[in-house]
Formats: sequence, C-alpha cells, structure tokens
Amino acid sequence: MDQNIKKDISFGTDGWRGIIGIDFNFQNLSKVVFPACQELNCQYFKEVKTSKILIGYDRRFMAFEFAESIIPVVKGAGFEPVLTSTYVTTPSCSFYAKEFKFLGALVITASHNPFNWLGLKIKSFQGCSVDKSFTEKVQKRINLGNKIEMQYGPYEKVNVKDYHLEKIKSQFDVDFIVKKLNEMNIRVFVDSMHGSSAKSIEKIFNNQEKIAVQGIRENRDPYFGGNPPEPLFNYLNNLIQVLEKNSKNGNKTLGIIFDGDGDRIAVIDEKGRYCSTQVLLPYFINYLGNKNNNLFPVLKTVSGSDIVRKISETQKRDVYELPVGFKYIAEKMIEENIFIGGEESGGIGFGSFLPERDALYAAMVLLNGIAEQSKYLYQSLNEIQERFGPSFYDRVDKKFINESEKNNIKKYISKNMPNKICGKKVLNISKQDGIKLRISDNYWVLFRFSGTEPLLRLYCEAPSKNELEETLAWCNDFINRIDNV
Repeated sequence: MDQNIKKDISFGTDGWRGIIGIDFNFQNLSKVVFPACQELNCQYFKEVKTSKILIGYDRRFMAFEFAESIIPVVKGAGFEPVLTSTYVTTPSCSFYAKEFKFLGALVITASHNPFNWLGLKIKSFQGCSVDKSFTEKVQKRINLGNKIEMQYGPYEKVNVKDYHLEKIKSQFDVDFIVKKLNEMNIRVFVDSMHGSSAKSIEKIFNNQEKIAVQGIRENRDPYFGGNPPEPLFNYLNNLIQVLEKNSKNGNKTLGIIFDGDGDRIAVIDEKGRYCSTQVLLPYFINYLGNKNNNLFPVLKTVSGSDIVRKISETQKRDVYELPVGFKYIAEKMIEENIFIGGEESGGIGFGSFLPERDALYAAMVLLNGIAEQSKYLYQSLNEIQERFGPSFYDRVDKKFINESEKNNIKKYISKNMPNKICGKKVLNISKQDGIKLRISDNYWVLFRFSGTEPLLRLYCEAPSKNELEETLAWCNDFINRIDNV
C-alpha cells in the first residue's frame, strides 16, 4: 500500500481537488474513482437498478484526458461508463444523472480553484453531491489499498449539455423575457470566465430578433485570463469594461457571472454594484415567495445574510442554517420539500428543479423576475435594503504558506476567542462551522478555514460600510498578531 495515499487524497467540502501532476495525477485519480464507483453501487443500486455512471469534464488543462483515462477504471470496477460528448457544467451532469437515474456522475473539475488545480466531484443519482458519510466510506476503501482493475473497450457518449439547456429553456417564456428586457432598454452580458458555461446563454436565447442577452469571455483559456474562475469582484475587469462601454444613451446594462464549472453565480446590477449570493438569495426569496403559495422552508449557511431569515419570516417560512458547502443544502433538499437554498460563495438551488446549485437556472430566474416585475434589479435590491436592512457584506481570504500554518492559527483562535471586536461586545459564539461571533442584528463575523486550500475566509455582515471595513481590518490585525506569536 502506498503510504502517501491518506495524505495525498482527502475530500473537502465538495469532492477531492489537488494540484495537477502533484496531488492530482492519473494514479491517484484511479485510486479514488475505483472505490467511488463501488460505493455508488453499494448505496444506490437498489434505487436505480443500473450500472451506468456518467463521466463529465470541464475546460481545464487536461480535464478531457483525465476523463478519458477513468473510463477503463469504471469498466474495470464492473460498471458502464457514459462520457459527455463535450465539456459540461457540473449541474448539467447532476441533472442528467437525476433525469435518467444513473448510479451517479463523476465530474472532472476544480470548480473555482486556480488554473493549476483539478479535481473530482461525485454526484448521486438524486442529482446532488454525495454526503460526508459517502466520502468517508470511499476514503476507507482507498486506505485498504484494493487492486484496481482496468478494462478497455467501447463506451457510450451523450449530449448532456444540450439536454440540460433545453430543460432550463422549457421552464421559461424566453420570448417574453427578451421583449421586456428590450422594452426596459437592458442589455445583459454574461461572463462565463472562460469556463464550462460558455455559449450556454446563447443556446437558451437563440433565434431572437433583437439580442438582449449575450456572452463574453467564452473562448477556452486554461489560464482563465490570469485569475481563478471565481465570480469575485476583483476578477471582473473585463466585464466591468463591457458594461461601462454599453451603458450610454439611456441604455442600462446588467452583468451575470458564472464560475469555472457553472454552479456559482454573481451579478453586477444596473448601477454597477457587485451582487454576491448574499444579495441575490434575498432577492429570489422575496420575488418568488410573493408569487408562490407554498410555505416550504428556506436553507442558508452560517455565512449567509441575516436578511434571508427576515424575509422568510415575513412569508412565514422556516429557515434552516447549515454548515458551508452546498452538499449540506442538497441533503436537506432530498429529505423534504425546500423552497430555495443558497450559500454565500455563489451557489443557489431551487427545490422544484434540482437539489443542486445551478448558475444557469438561477440566471434565468433572475431575468424572469426582472421581466415579470418590470423592475430593474437595483430597484428591487434597494427596496429590500430599505425594508430589511441596512446590511453590508464582504469576505476576505487570507492565504497561508501551507496547511501546517493554517492549522496552527486555527488552533490558536479556537482557544483564544475575543469577547470584544472593535470595542463592541460579542453577544454569542457559534461553532457549527468555523467560529461565528455575533455582535448584533445584521452584524457578525465568521472565521472559517477552507477545506480545500491553505486559507482562512473572513466573513462579515455589518449595518454600515464603515463598521464592515473596521471589523474586517480588526480581524486581519488579529490574525497577523497570531502569526507573530
């Protein structure tokens, strides 16, 4: 048995990721795929009665080659591999696996990680990420060091991408959306960040006389333009320039951003303001809640805005607060009827469509909301702030040299939690996921260490911009003091 297996292969919040050629290589990938197939069969065969496993891949360097390389591994494990005919978004694979009741899906992607990373996401037949108990069982199988069988031969290919897009399109009146956007003089630019969602929006809005929605940065670039394909404001200079150029003569522009594998979304509204899921999730709840008669609960993570709870309470909906990671939201969506669920990092799922975050579907709900209400996004957001705010939010990522440094600082914070921040008393502390320090209503700080990278994410929601900036600065100084201890 390879003594480095346990060190090299470990699962984070959504699958296994590593640096290409070092952690993520053909040998290690095979060691994960073989037991993953066995566990999919062990847990789900009774439900689906099939041996088919879908294999998908994104647009990263060597993603296709890695996807092809596991076909004989899947066959050698005794299962039937089905490869996507082209690069696809992760939600496309999830949706297809659910619709056709595959055992599950194996998606070669590193999502929003830097260009030199790759990974594997494991999806169940229900169309969502497998849970922690599943990956723990896979880890145990890996540690046993079982022999990996390889079997070569023909395999099936399927057009997963087009099937998913057609199903999304069927949920909306695209002609109506285009008509209303044109009436409101809105041009929508969709930034795929060179990722797997490229050219998808055009397929949904095809054959339109006047194009109201179009994509940018759709060419394949394994370096993603020099930044990680994560929908954060600092990585959106190209989109911002396009929006500014086209916001003239009474025209308004809206920017929509998808991450590398198409499961995360962010928006730049008609006023040029960056909108993370902290802003979008309240919008969706407010808009959809007022037109749907159900009282199904809402799901949020510990890093989500307090406004989510406030809006939900006015609609008499329960709110479940869960750890960060959409797989926890997915688990709850499988257990019961859920209205909507979302996390700060850009993932939003709609219980009626798929128990998985799906950026393309979320984008269509957003555009449909603007069209149906004949109201610009910024107007709706201002109304929400006036009624349920004020609320200002930001996240700062603090990188460490290695995992050891990260773990040392994590231990120190756990043992030396502050009772005051910026002179304000900490009212309570939650350790559900990370360390969340609450100061008042719409005012909290969360220290959360990444499960996939050597970094700390500092989250903060505050009732004013000044308090937000002061609090994050205080937290940064606090970490720096630890580093010098």
